Amino acid sequence: MLKRVEVKTNSRVQLIDITAHIKSQLRSENFSSGVVFVYVPHTTCGITINENVDPTVKEDILSVLGSLIPENGHYRHLEGNSDAHMKASLIGSSVTVFVESGALVLGTWQGIYLAEFDGPRKRSVLLKIVPD
Repeated sequence: MLKRVEVKTNSRVQLIDITAHIKSQLRSENFSSGVVFVYVPHTTCGITINENVDPTVKEDILSVLGSLIPENGHYRHLEGNSDAHMKASLIGSSVTVFVESGALVLGTWQGIYLAEFDGPRKRSVLLKIVPD
């Protein structure tokens, strides 16, 4: 089964915790056990799993990516968002998460994030829910 979650981003670069959106979709489908693939069909944002308790982790991730890949580097792509394409490639466009007893199998401090690098925009997150 394929589900779609729409996420509105508010700034050019941000990490948005979408864990609750995914849990909500699993509950609405009464999904018990299997795998959920979380994928973004965009070239300037990504999906990642990381700590969701201390907000400074998000700040550090974005800061390091900004240092490694500056917004105004010497790029050939002329749309002005070359850095967003590179950051999205580094983060990746999908994650796979196990589901057991209706719950995402994540570590104690983990959350699932949409990583926006060319916002603000409306983004789609696709969930492929596969039962055992």
